[in-house]
Amino acid sequence: MPRTLASHDVPALAAGAALLGAGGGGATTVLELMLRGTPHPPRPLHAVGELDPATPCLAVAVMGSTMLFTERLPALDPFAEPVAALERWLGTPVPAVCWAEVGGMNGLTPLALPPRRRLVDADLMGRALPDLDQFSLLVDDVPGVVFACTTGAGGVVLLDGSRPADVEQILRTATTTAGGWAGIVVGGFTVGDLARHAIVGSVSRALDAGRGFLAARHGDPRELARAIGGELVGEARVLGAAPLADDPRVTTVDLVAPDGPVYRLVTRTEHLALSRDGRTVVAAPTVIVVVDAVTREIVPVEGVRRGRSVLLYAVPAPAWWREPRRYARASPSAYGLAGLDVPVPATVPAGPAGPAGPAEPAADRPEAP
Repeated sequence: MPRTLASHDVPALAAGAALLGAGGGGATTVLELMLRGTPHPPRPLHAVGELDPATPCLAVAVMGSTMLFTERLPALDPFAEPVAALERWLGTPVPAVCWAEVGGMNGLTPLALPPRRRLVDADLMGRALPDLDQFSLLVDDVPGVVFACTTGAGGVVLLDGSRPADVEQILRTATTTAGGWAGIVVGGFTVGDLARHAIVGSVSRALDAGRGFLAARHGDPRELARAIGGELVGEARVLGAAPLADDPRVTTVDLVAPDGPVYRLVTRTEHLALSRDGRTVVAAPTVIVVVDAVTREIVPVEGVRRGRSVLLYAVPAPAWWREPRRYARASPSAYGLAGLDVPVPATVPAGPAGPAGPAEPAADRPEAP
């Protein structure tokens, strides 16, 4: 039986999306306000196995500058034009929609579509990641995937059969012409493709982690770790941050714990790696979550400032990313950061939604994805 997503679930889903944003992916505030202004009736959230595997499916996301997204506000249906263009290209309506990226602001974007499509409990990243070629369908080279993206003034660009690198480059260019952010739609795949080539159960994972966070955020830090399905790595105070000499897009943040350990957090558009006393202890695709030790807010990359006391958490990567070829597309070395990769655990601890990943269905600065 499918779960139900109702208007009162939006805050918990937003909190879970912020956790899986790993400090990036953009704030959910604007989309929360949009959904509050146009409430929908409760909608079933279908597990992949509950639908006919031949069912055509879409995935939607906002890409580009999430800062500009708060300044150039979207229409109430920001995906209408690219969805219409993609369905014309495919020659058929698409009755189902999944998440392109469950972390950050895109954890809410499918709910901004008119409610006639069935919601599928799966996404193409399992967390926030910065690049389109990190979508699971492209990582696995699934044939027939089609992209549509707004270009501004009613225009849409459509890509069919492009290489992942071309998708990234061309749609980034389209986003620039659209004014800094754009709605993108992915199609040409089925619910059956999701079972093999996506992170299934990830929306349930985000929803349950968000509920756990909201219920336990002001309690004991270790209880909060259990509530979000993660591990408390440490508590520390930020000493300072500096751009990496070899890559100014990367920032290193030094922190010191009250009991002595020294931490270094390496960030780009998301938190990528965390070391303790010179040894990397957590690295992407594991989700690094930074929480303000006083207010218990989830701290984005740009909020890790000098003097702030924070709690450092590690939330296991979705099981989908454990396969070595996939892991290589999301680890620090994928960003040109040598010496920071750590092996992904062979098993994933059960969080509030159970283990995440296709084998066990139920986890830019201003840029997204």
